[in-house]
Amino acid sequence: MAQRRIQTLEELRSLVGGAGPGEGEVIIGDWHEVTQEQIGLFADATGDHQWIHIDPERARTESPFGTTIAHGFLTLSLLSHFHSQAVQLAFPMRMGINYGLNRVRFVSPVPAGSRIRLRIALLRLEPFEGGEQATWSVTVEREGAEKPACVVEWLVRYYL
Repeated sequence: MAQRRIQTLEELRSLVGGAGPGEGEVIIGDWHEVTQEQIGLFADATGDHQWIHIDPERARTESPFGTTIAHGFLTLSLLSHFHSQAVQLAFPMRMGINYGLNRVRFVSPVPAGSRIRLRIALLRLEPFEGGEQATWSVTVEREGAEKPACVVEWLVRYYL
């Protein structure tokens, strides 16, 4: 899928509340496979070595999912990368920062080997001193799953 290039702040403002496909989506990202190697590296980086994530043999026999699953926080940590792959803000700004999260829910697991992608909509764009704060609605969907893996309301500050 092509990256959505947003040329101006006014164009970004025009996307608030739904100017894209589906239910107000700005863009749908590309699929990304979550590998066991990636899950293992995340476990090493965070110190979270729970067997449900890192032991495929035990997960095959003891887990209700029949395989290892990605950490919820791994799924969450991929948002910045996926968002930058899907949306490019091409207007002048000094920087963009992750300001926080209003809401995060890990609705369903992401088994190793699954493919996930983002569905992104812009809920709000509000000025603050020095820039604009975007509230993005992000849904991480898993290929072939009925429920999303994760839903997030994400705040990003763009310093102009």
